[in-house]
Amino acid sequence: MTLLKLATRAALLGLALAALPVRADVTLNLKDAEISTLIATVSEVTGKNFIVDSRVKGKVTVISSSPMSADGLYETFLAVLAVNGFAAVPNGDTIKIIPETNARWEGSAYSGEAGGLAKDEVVTKVFPVQNVSATQLVPILRPMIPQWGHLGAYQPSNILIISDRAANVRRLEQLIRQMDQVGDREIESFRLENASASEVVRILTTLTQQDKQADPSMRQTSIIADERSNSVLIGGDRAERQKYREIIRQLDQPVTDGGSTQVVYLRFATAENLAPILEGYAQQVQSTDGKSSTGGSAPASAPASSGSAGGGRDGIRVLSDKDTNALIITAPPKAMRQIRDVIAQLDIQRSQVLVEAIIAEVSATTSSQLGVDWAVFNKERIAAAGILNPSTSQALTNAATALSGSSSSSNSTTAALSLLGLGATAAGGIINENGTSFALLLKALKGDGNTNILSTPTLLTMDNEEAKFSVGQEVPFLTGSFSNTGSTSGSVNPFQTIERKDVGLTLGVTPQINEGNVVKLKIDMESSSLTASSSSTLQQTTNKRTLTNTVVVDTGQILVIGGLTDDKLTDSKNQVPFLGDIPLLGNLFKARATSKEKSNLMVFIRPTILRKQEDADYYTRKKYDSLRQAQLEAARITQTNRRQQPVLLPFDKLMGDVPPAPPVAEQTPPPPAVAGQARPQPPAPPTN
Repeated sequence: MTLLKLATRAALLGLALAALPVRADVTLNLKDAEISTLIATVSEVTGKNFIVDSRVKGKVTVISSSPMSADGLYETFLAVLAVNGFAAVPNGDTIKIIPETNARWEGSAYSGEAGGLAKDEVVTKVFPVQNVSATQLVPILRPMIPQWGHLGAYQPSNILIISDRAANVRRLEQLIRQMDQVGDREIESFRLENASASEVVRILTTLTQQDKQADPSMRQTSIIADERSNSVLIGGDRAERQKYREIIRQLDQPVTDGGSTQVVYLRFATAENLAPILEGYAQQVQSTDGKSSTGGSAPASAPASSGSAGGGRDGIRVLSDKDTNALIITAPPKAMRQIRDVIAQLDIQRSQVLVEAIIAEVSATTSSQLGVDWAVFNKERIAAAGILNPSTSQALTNAATALSGSSSSSNSTTAALSLLGLGATAAGGIINENGTSFALLLKALKGDGNTNILSTPTLLTMDNEEAKFSVGQEVPFLTGSFSNTGSTSGSVNPFQTIERKDVGLTLGVTPQINEGNVVKLKIDMESSSLTASSSSTLQQTTNKRTLTNTVVVDTGQILVIGGLTDDKLTDSKNQVPFLGDIPLLGNLFKARATSKEKSNLMVFIRPTILRKQEDADYYTRKKYDSLRQAQLEAARITQTNRRQQPVLLPFDKLMGDVPPAPPVAEQTPPPPAVAGQARPQPPAPPTN
């Protein structure tokens, strides 16, 4: 770059300027002068500092007939540079004179109004576009930009970037403002009567994508389906909406082949249970539509033949597939929408109820035994006379033998235990010289009551689903005895019929979750046992107690149910004939036992609502940890025996070893088949 010397500039100025005071209006006339001379003249008059590129060379001619101010001279200077292919680019306190082909890289960015700039000054400006697509404006504005200028669009921010002379930038700014208007772009809703909104949107989206591929600059049209109202929402200008309105009108036509078929995969409900409900609902919907369309004067169409899993009428048919837990629905579009709405409301995840119960039998037994048993025996055998209780004989024999000193210590221990088992209070024996022994057993006992925990079941079930707990055994009962005579040999063939019944404890609970976290419980409980007095295994006698009740309890609260009382009074007396009737002395030859048993069946129950998986995990961990703690306690007690006890793993480690479940795929029904086209295959259900 070259800066001319002051002496040379002064000599050349004499040829072009009249003698005027500094900064006064000047008249500029140059003919075939070096461009460097013009730059020096403008710098002298305007006081601006210039940096001249070495490629800026050539001769210029300027003819002026009237004086110009300093600003006018600078405007003329910029015009001369533009004519000769050069540009002045501000750079701080200086101005660079460069070829205009490099101006778009050197031009300064400007964000304000372009009116304050010189017309031929090169600037770069950013234009935000609000209502139209910046990409669509590029091909419109491109012919108005010189070859060396720049025009581009940044789609994420929807802005335009223009590098050009200030005059052209101002002109393009006005054009952009006129084109960046709201226009007639609106959102319009089209309610369908016969077609499915999702299917219509699928078709329109395909058409839009094809148009976009043919014309990438085409503005995007928004198309959305509203399944709830079966409407199609279209956002675009008036011409686009009109085009799609006509297509929708042609697609929304009544189906003449009895409706479309869709396969709906259920997530929580059971297809076999839901199919009859939907079938009945569909018949009501179709009957209502038939009355409204005929004014109520004509009856609805006759129902069509129904299959094994569901029937239909007027083209509506609902079938269920047990293997995939899916529903196959054939119905007109309007009925299909209503059926799908009902499915969405019924196919929901129900809450679960954890039922913890304690079943206890509280018995109050009062018994008393008072009497004396005698036994007379020798070394060979025991005499039958004087024995009040047959079970006493062997015990007294052992006791007398032990008292005689002829038995070992182990036999003495056995004898003592036998007497304790008989409830002995005192015992004695005498052996004479002939080996004849006498034994005596004195009973004076009194019993008390106890509590027996029958079971502590924990049941987890869904809302309105019965959970049943049963523990016991199957016992054979004789129901009949028959005999037949053979036709040839005349032999008798006896036979018996036997029925097996469950004897034990059975608990059935059906919870129903009501508003306010209140649980309604329907309880069915049965406790049965065999009596000890049954003489035959096939002629058993059972004691059975049942409890059927319906209660309401808050979640997490304990409720007690009981009051099933059984009273049993037993009074027995044994005596030696004649001897037991002797006044006073007869008490030595008699025994009397009295027993009074009163039992009460009590049920303590606590329901807890589990609405989330986290709640179920908490109670699972709680039960698992209690079981593991019991194992640890048992292992600690048996450590002295040096035996290895198996202990469950910690819950976190156990769950960490379990592989995570695969993610559940989103279930979306396939689109219904269009008449004349092959029906698409339904997607396969997710595998567990």
